Amino acid sequence: MKRIGVLFFCFVFVLSIKAQDKSKAIALKDILQSIEKQHHIYFNYIDNEIVVFKIVPPKKSLSLNKKINYLQKKTNLFFENIDNKFINIFNNKELDTQNICGYVFSKDDNSPLENVNIKFLGTGTVTNKKGYFELKKETITDLLVSYVGFATKKISVSNLQNKNCLKIYLEVEVSGLNNIIANHFLTSGISKTIDGTFEIKPKRLGILPGLIEPDVLQTMLQIPGIYSVEESISSINVRGGTHDQNLFLWNGIKMYQTGHFFGLISAFNPNLAHTISITKNGSSAFFGESVSSVVDMSSNPNNSEGNSFGAGINMINADIYSKFNIAKKGFLEISGRKSIADLVQTPTYKEYYNKAFQNTSIINFSNNQNVDYTSDKKFNFYDITAKYSQNIGRKDHLILDFITINDQLKVFQTTRINTIIQSENNILYQKNYGGNLSWKRNWNAKNNSTINVYTSSYELDAEKNRIEDNQTVKQQNKVLDNGFKLENRHIINSKFTFNNGYQFNEIGTINLDEINSPIFYRRIKEVLRTHALIVEGKYNDTLSKIYFNTGLRLNYIEKFKKYLFEPRLQFNYAITKHFNLEVLGEFKSQNCYQVIDLQKDYFGIEKRRWILANNTTVPIQKSKQASINLSYIKNNWLFTLENFYKKVTGINSSSQGFQNQLEFVKTNGDYEVLGIEILVQKKINHFITWLSYTYNNNNYHFPDLKQPVFSNNFKLDQIISWAGIYERKNLKIALGSKWYSGKPKTTPMSSAINYSNSSNPKIDYNIPNNKVLDDFFQVNFSTTYKWKSLNEIQYKLGFSVLNVFNRKNEINEYYRINTITNSIEDVKTFSLRRTPNLSFRITY
Repeated sequence: MKRIGVLFFCFVFVLSIKAQDKSKAIALKDILQSIEKQHHIYFNYIDNEIVVFKIVPPKKSLSLNKKINYLQKKTNLFFENIDNKFINIFNNKELDTQNICGYVFSKDDNSPLENVNIKFLGTGTVTNKKGYFELKKETITDLLVSYVGFATKKISVSNLQNKNCLKIYLEVEVSGLNNIIANHFLTSGISKTIDGTFEIKPKRLGILPGLIEPDVLQTMLQIPGIYSVEESISSINVRGGTHDQNLFLWNGIKMYQTGHFFGLISAFNPNLAHTISITKNGSSAFFGESVSSVVDMSSNPNNSEGNSFGAGINMINADIYSKFNIAKKGFLEISGRKSIADLVQTPTYKEYYNKAFQNTSIINFSNNQNVDYTSDKKFNFYDITAKYSQNIGRKDHLILDFITINDQLKVFQTTRINTIIQSENNILYQKNYGGNLSWKRNWNAKNNSTINVYTSSYELDAEKNRIEDNQTVKQQNKVLDNGFKLENRHIINSKFTFNNGYQFNEIGTINLDEINSPIFYRRIKEVLRTHALIVEGKYNDTLSKIYFNTGLRLNYIEKFKKYLFEPRLQFNYAITKHFNLEVLGEFKSQNCYQVIDLQKDYFGIEKRRWILANNTTVPIQKSKQASINLSYIKNNWLFTLENFYKKVTGINSSSQGFQNQLEFVKTNGDYEVLGIEILVQKKINHFITWLSYTYNNNNYHFPDLKQPVFSNNFKLDQIISWAGIYERKNLKIALGSKWYSGKPKTTPMSSAINYSNSSNPKIDYNIPNNKVLDDFFQVNFSTTYKWKSLNEIQYKLGFSVLNVFNRKNEINEYYRINTITNSIEDVKTFSLRRTPNLSFRITY
């Protein structure tokens, strides 16, 4: 009886459940939204076709396919499943009208493309955020698919079955609007353009070994011919030049500080919508004040787009970004980034700290003093940017940019020596502020003008207080750079463009040294004003496949009443469909550069001061450079071979960082570089691998020295880099290595100190740069993964390891006299040890 009772109860229960289900029919649209959330898929449908349906929902425990079958039976609608991600819903009664549907994706990363233009029989539509479109097919014809920055595609739909949706993949434009010669250069998001410039799009940037964020300057170091002998982005060497010989522009503002953490992190927020253009040679005549490369960073988007927000954190810093429309044609964009060291000192921070401060007075304070040594260190940095963009009518566009970069170090150190307490309180500030007002006017379809007014202020301050001696030492370096630039562009015809303009710059520098006991005071202030007239003619014939751009910059320096002519050249010829010839050349000059007064300045952390040329003891630096490049692209192979010659005159020995017998010598000379850069790259589906090789023969010539010709301090004879990169959908993995021959060093002739002058003992050296350090070798790894939630929030997780094998690489070596032991001390500086990093980012 009990069993019969149980069966009866179950029977009644099931009947009651079915009765309840029948009474709970709901709208089909609500059912679809519920299935989307549960199975992480998307339905595409026309509201009018499903609004009439109201049914009992399928059980949640059913599989996706069973739910689709259930809905199809209940509604007689047709469901088309695309890769278990997109499901299209059609009304069978409407099939006779023959609809065409499809999805448009980027061939690079398979991401859906929104707002793609679909043209069909004089009518058209655009894709939605899922890349989906739908059109009525009335007669047999072709479909035209076009999107800015991608190659236009024609699709034949004459034999298309009505029930199938198209899957269209667009390729990034290889020629045309952007004049791109090589796309996917090293990784996705980096291109080589027809004028010899490397263009980086951080929003599209793939992944590079050791990087989990699109760091502007770290990415730059991956390009052949660009490196850093000090493993620092505050010391980037382009074809043998010093860091200050590069021109860094952020939205038209010249930047004098480029790194946080004293050169280990880029000072520019990597998550802004930048376009970065890097030119090693053949730069436009509109760029002056540099004798090496040009790095032009822009955060100006092509359109106002929609509102967006992003925030992220890694083991060094946290950042936040927001962009929102405040008017119909205007938007405000702000970003901020700050170190997290004041909250937590991660293993990454500790490795960076040890690398940045080794062999400085901050670390050396404890040398030979191992009793009661204490140190309280506080280090932090931040950067803030703001942009206001406003279109005024149809012809005018106004942009206002602001940036501030700030690093601060405070160290209080105490030790006891023979019952006497010695204390030091050290403070170091480094900051760069800048602002730019840009106005662009489109006079008509063929003529436009742009006016830029900018200011940039740089300051480096250090204060050292010896508590017991009541001694205070202050050091200061300031730069104030104000500028105005007018640029006019005229399209003469489809092949020829003429540009002209005017530029004015006023640069002032202040260098201060002050000691209260014994009293010492020195303050040097200098100002230079420069005017420049610019003309540039560009010829681009896509039929004959010839690109030719020549320009002339005429500089006039008021103080010296001196004219400088600087011609520029860019030439590219497509010999065949796959074979390109490129010739670049330029003359350039520079009036403001860095020197090292003393190696111990600013606690030995920052030693470089900005100064101005005086046209006598501190000459104007001038450069001339020429290069010829051959490139071959076919079947996803890329091969480039570039030979170059570069000569820079007017360099001062104090700008080269000597730490030998020339450390206190001030003389002028030049350096000359002859080199070759080779890159071989292959793309196979989702995998890219490349190998690059660089050779440099780089020598100084100082005519007033006993040994006038010797190797450049920044000479690396040979550099080899390799990387293997895998990118598929949301997963990216990169493994790479770099090897280079050691930088030059100068060794002592003897281990004994020369006391010939008892008041000034010295080290007797061999000829400058007579030997080189051991070879450098490092393996780096990085990976990122991103995913989206149903409410379109994107998450990104990244992990990287620098120096995977924890190799101890020596990057500098010099000698000094140890007054305690009365011996010659060998001082070595090493690169980062194994350094992990982890990041997490959210964007919507």
